[in-house]
Amino acid sequence: MILEVAILEVKKGLESRFVEDFKKASEYISSIDGYLNHKLKRCIEQKNKYILLVEWEKLEDHTIGFRQSEQYAYWKGLLHHYYDPFPTVEHFEATFEMKNDNN
Repeated sequence: MILEVAILEVKKGLESRFVEDFKKASEYISSIDGYLNHKLKRCIEQKNKYILLVEWEKLEDHTIGFRQSEQYAYWKGLLHHYYDPFPTVEHFEATFEMKNDNN
């Protein structure tokens, strides 16, 4: 499993519209082979900052399968105009994990 991480800084005043468009765009990313799940989390200290976490089966599912797809064009059209600056996207693989068994 690969974790895609992007810090998204949304232009101030556009946060509500961004979240609504993000919900619409979610149908496009979730339709890609190798997609597992995604989360959008809002920063408590900076209300226009978000973190996007996407889990993929393998790196190429994102870098080729999604980014070279028609779905990505729709995703891009809905979301990319909200960002300033444009986000850096990085990918991570697990090296250690511990879970609380009490939950």
